[in-house]
Amino acid sequence: GSVRIRVVTGNGRFRRAVRDHRRLVASEGPPPVADSAVDELAAILFTSGSTGPPKGVAYEHGMFAAQVRLIRDQYGIEPGEVDLPMLPIFALFNPALGMTTVVPQMNPSKPATVDPKRIVDAIRQWEVTNSFGSPVLWTKVGRYCRERSIEMPSLRRILIAGAPVSPELIRLFGEVIPNGEIHTPYGATEALPVSSISGSRVLNETWELTEKGRGTCVGGVFPEMEARIISISDQPVSRYHASLELPPLEVGEIIVRGPVVTRAYDRLESQTAAAKIADTDGFWHRMGDLGYLDREGRFWFCGRKAERVRTARGDLYTDCCEAIFNRHPDVFRSALIGLGRPGEALPAIVVEPEKGKYPRGKSARTRFVAELGALARSEPHTTVIETFFFHRGFPVDVRHNAKIHRLTLARKFQ
Repeated sequence: GSVRIRVVTGNGRFRRAVRDHRRLVASEGPPPVADSAVDELAAILFTSGSTGPPKGVAYEHGMFAAQVRLIRDQYGIEPGEVDLPMLPIFALFNPALGMTTVVPQMNPSKPATVDPKRIVDAIRQWEVTNSFGSPVLWTKVGRYCRERSIEMPSLRRILIAGAPVSPELIRLFGEVIPNGEIHTPYGATEALPVSSISGSRVLNETWELTEKGRGTCVGGVFPEMEARIISISDQPVSRYHASLELPPLEVGEIIVRGPVVTRAYDRLESQTAAAKIADTDGFWHRMGDLGYLDREGRFWFCGRKAERVRTARGDLYTDCCEAIFNRHPDVFRSALIGLGRPGEALPAIVVEPEKGKYPRGKSARTRFVAELGALARSEPHTTVIETFFFHRGFPVDVRHNAKIHRLTLARKFQ
């Protein structure tokens, strides 16, 4: 006879008959496991390509095993939980974590176009306990819930990553998931996870500094992981030495090492050399991000290294500057760009207004620009920004629809 498999989807079930049940049912004991070494190639995963062409990252079996261990222990994930992964590849962790996967009804290549009702209905129908998604996606879901006074009591945790997460979004979900917590993990395709911070800690300890342009706190590093801040350089660094390290509160490059840090890009020797720093007992990965270490041992993200704006008066960092303009109620998001040559660039802010708030006519634009200028003058590090543009829809990465392609915007407004 045949065996029927039941798969849970976002809006119900579907069944499929399998003719040869011998492929599904082992005669005795657990199914056989392939004899794979921890340093054997398991997969090639591609970066999101937010600051350049996507690169294939070589993953070994031991790296995946370490990811499962660190994620499970950090967030207290238990067998029997139910997950709604809004980044499809994260569903691959669920069998190892003992979680049921509910497949969301959405286009995974365009997460920003998600219908929030479908996500909310799936969470409530299947009593989802865990979910991962980008800030843009969760903003749509959170606003939908607020407008309709909807709560999702089954959720124990929401993981939001792919771009910096605003305090406003964290506050919004405090109303929506009364029995759960927001977490904002930090990492990259080449090294995931690196660090994490809970939403409650953000609201109680760090959000005021973020809104003043001090960057986004990404918390302390995971057990088994190490992270340091080194001097900014656009050149390969062949060997690690202590003189590279910067003291607390000084912005530099974030470098990491540990069991989840990948060793190489697939057949891209020059990119591998540029991203790795050899050490006596292994190597460090250069995250391509800028940040600093505070006196409590927490890391703060300031922006991508490739997107810093190098002016005659010093460097400006995207996350630190954009936070100032994102305070404006009519600003959905903003992007720092540089006009002209690095070292002599004129800094400018491009604004994507909230829906229905795009300035129509000269007077509306003049008023909006004046308000943005007042915000620029409210903080010392943004006083040099006097140029503003408006754009209806930012170019973003395909994976999360959240990482802004600032270099593309800079070319558009040159």
